[in-house]
Amino acid sequence: MQRYSTSEGETEAIGRDLAARLSPGAVVAFTGDLGAGKTAFVRGMARGLGIAQRVTSPTFTIVNEYEGGRLPLFHFDMYRLRDAEDLFDIGWEDFLARGGICAVEWSENIRSALDGETIFVDIRRGQGENDRILTLRGPGLEEEREDTP
Repeated sequence: MQRYSTSEGETEAIGRDLAARLSPGAVVAFTGDLGAGKTAFVRGMARGLGIAQRVTSPTFTIVNEYEGGRLPLFHFDMYRLRDAEDLFDIGWEDFLARGGICAVEWSENIRSALDGETIFVDIRRGQGENDRILTLRGPGLEEEREDTP
């Protein structure tokens, strides 16, 4: 399914809509260029879960935890990880067991650890400076209609 965004607010709204549908233990894996809007999407997910905390990129901490909503949100940045083996060293399985939502930026670095239930979100720049093309794939998303630009 493709969605189109022309602003950070629209990208957040798409994230909010997705989060409202997620179940405990869901993993949302992001790919996209630096500055494409992955953190904006996760900020929207937090709002969709009812989390009021400020959402920031976990670049230097690897994971930020947000609670206070319908489900906890664990926001990972895998940019500094070499491979899936590093993922297990940071306690990935423990986060999965906690029943929250795992939002994973730079998921290509740990692709082998993701299963068939993962929702994949790829965010690419469009023609305009603020235009984004978001491709969402995963369980329950295939049957939805696609937006048009």
